[in-house]
Amino acid sequence: MDSLTYEQFEIPLTQIKEQLGFMAENSEVEIDYFRETPISIELPIKMTFEVINAPPAVRGNSAGAITKTVKISTGKELSAPIFIKIGDKIVVDTRNGSYVERAN
Repeated sequence: MDSLTYEQFEIPLTQIKEQLGFMAENSEVEIDYFRETPISIELPIKMTFEVINAPPAVRGNSAGAITKTVKISTGKELSAPIFIKIGDKIVVDTRNGSYVERAN
C-alpha cells in the first residue's frame, strides 16, 4: 500500500520471493515500476531483526569462525555467529541474507 495515497496494489510472489524472508508487517519498501505496473521491491540494504530461535552454543575444534543457523522474527533462517541467542537483535544484509552485526 502506498503510504501517501493508500493505494493498494499487488506484485506476484514469484517476483519478490527472495525478499519475502525480510519483510515484516508494516515494512517500508521502495517499489520499482515498469509502465505504471509494480514489478519488484527494494528493501533497505541493512535491516534489524529479533532472533526467535537459536540452538545452544556448542564449541568444537575449529580454527575459523563458528556459525549456527538462527531464525529471525520473519521466520527466515540464516547463519550467525555461535554467540547469538534468542532475543538478540541482529543486523542482516538483505542483498544476500548474511549476518552483519549484533544491533545495539
